[in-house]
Amino acid sequence: MPAFAPPYQDDLELLRATAVAAGIIASGYFRRDIKSWTKGNASPVSEADIIVDRYLAASLLTARPAYGWLSEETADNPSRLDCDRVFIVDPIDGTRAFLQGEDCWTVCLAVVEKGVPVAGVVYAPARNEMYEACLGGGARLNGEPLVRNRRAGAPPLIPAPGAVHQELQEGGLNYTRGPMYPSLAYRLLQVATGKLDAAVARRGSQDWDIAAAAVILREAGLDLADVCSGFPQFNRRDVRHGALAALSDMSLKPLVHAALIKVYGCPAEPLAEAEISSSSQLSGPLSDG
Repeated sequence: MPAFAPPYQDDLELLRATAVAAGIIASGYFRRDIKSWTKGNASPVSEADIIVDRYLAASLLTARPAYGWLSEETADNPSRLDCDRVFIVDPIDGTRAFLQGEDCWTVCLAVVEKGVPVAGVVYAPARNEMYEACLGGGARLNGEPLVRNRRAGAPPLIPAPGAVHQELQEGGLNYTRGPMYPSLAYRLLQVATGKLDAAVARRGSQDWDIAAAAVILREAGLDLADVCSGFPQFNRRDVRHGALAALSDMSLKPLVHAALIKVYGCPAEPLAEAEISSSSQLSGPLSDG
């Protein structure tokens, strides 16, 4: 490896290779009649999620036995809190879309060091898109620098659930409602590609939903924030986050953050009634697996 390689390049290369293999495994179940069921939080899970999760754990922990492990599909082991570096993974982000045959599902893998994401990949096999970054190494899409392309002068594209949309309208923001990609990680990263100008998530997303996207967005020079506490911290005992916003234009921040806080509140506050009344619309703002 060249002497100038970023310090987390080895981990990134491991994540990239493992994500490709995991994508091949998952693709073998895509658009097939497979077993699925509902977890306690009413989100779907399939046999593909479990098989990919087992592959990821075996591959990654064999390569890095000293690292901790946190996955959506593995029972939490508190020993991860004692590890300097932790793998945080979502075997299939967007399980509902995966089961419905939609192509916008992803494999999300990250390495977190002392609460900060330092390497991450978000791989969309059905779209042949590999997003990746490591701290200090820049963000890439399919091996090329991740460059934001957006038509100048167009109204901002922002997918938003009903209650947040209402708040943004009342705040006077002139924007167009963009597509609500089912994988939260993928949706956040479309702010980096220019397909969106902002992406939001309701309160309650978890480490595996956003850790990989967080380092990629940071390396792309874009703002991702928990609207209540700033840049998200990872590998804590409680892996849930407040409402989130990824922004390409910081002039959007006051209205977008205020709308999310108004609708979802912050952890010390009761949830707004709007969250309950709009819950039927919120399969998009959080990923569904």
